[in-house]
Amino acid sequence: MFVFVCAGCDTELTTPLSQVALPVHAHQKYGNGIQLPVLMEPGTFAVEPEPWGPPWRTWEKVDPDEAAARGIYAPLYALSDGEPGAIVVAPGDTRGTRLIPDKCGGYCCGLDGADGPNLACEACGLPVASRIDDCSLWQAVWLAPNAVHRLPVDDAAATPLSWTEVTATGKSTPPFEPIATWGGLLGTGHFWSWSPQWEAAAGHALAHLLAASQGGPVTVRDGLTEDVFQRALDTLLPAGPTARRAVLAGPERPAPDTHADILLVPTHPQTGKVWAPPGPAASAYLVPLPFGVWLWLAFPTPHLPIPASGTMPDGVLRDDPPAPSPLRLFQADPRTFQHTLARLPAVRSPWLRDTLANLTQHTRARIF
Repeated sequence: MFVFVCAGCDTELTTPLSQVALPVHAHQKYGNGIQLPVLMEPGTFAVEPEPWGPPWRTWEKVDPDEAAARGIYAPLYALSDGEPGAIVVAPGDTRGTRLIPDKCGGYCCGLDGADGPNLACEACGLPVASRIDDCSLWQAVWLAPNAVHRLPVDDAAATPLSWTEVTATGKSTPPFEPIATWGGLLGTGHFWSWSPQWEAAAGHALAHLLAASQGGPVTVRDGLTEDVFQRALDTLLPAGPTARRAVLAGPERPAPDTHADILLVPTHPQTGKVWAPPGPAASAYLVPLPFGVWLWLAFPTPHLPIPASGTMPDGVLRDDPPAPSPLRLFQADPRTFQHTLARLPAVRSPWLRDTLANLTQHTRARIF
């Protein structure tokens, strides 16, 4: 475990934290006027390897060779010139900071960090982090990599869980959840929707599915997995007599079919490494899914009666109604899709460039 301290005076700025993989939805902007929860689990931190945050340069001011050297192969609206290696933590895990009043800009409901670091070390005044809590953004504190140091708090090196252990103890992410809103006609309210985390995960995976398709049709025939991906694949890819097959694979699952061309596999929640199959299936294209989303798809949680609590007799089961279904078809997150596809070398293909160029049109068609 580690604590982060101020680079100016060594004041501790966080509680002890363990490193985990950066969530796919870390930079997601979801809807309008939405109250998103805290990004990171308490006691954890993640690192953004790319530059992120202000200052920004529009694409017209970026040399294509420079962008390619940074692993970006298609035009984006802007690139960050910030320092790589920003550290994201839960706001409740910070200590010893105060807001900088003239850096507290936001869109409408809170802070968005667009003015640069808005938190200073309480001891020496050095700007050290950006607090994010505006509407439609995941709540987080991003520590500036050039303003903090990481210090170990024990001598034991943390060993990541094995795939067997993480599958047995990991937490799955439900596909539906209540979404809280700000400032509607009736004030703060809720509606039932597809999970924002699932939409971001699908945007990330869909970019890989298109790259794996080689411009031909792809089929995903597996219940909820089909609901999430097939409509978008049928819209974005041509029809044809032969299609590449994408199937779920991963730890504790049956060995993947040797005829499967594409495997939807989990990323390790601690290390971010993608699960790789042994044997002949190792040659398949691996499409990464966040572990919690993959776990629900691979081992769906059925709606079952659960033991009652309180004054009910022991052994009595409470038959709660199932969660309501969303009122719309699934849509992948367009910003996550664009962010991912622009960083895949396959996007150099003209047809994938056209897919990015027509993203607004696909969004209007409710694919995204």
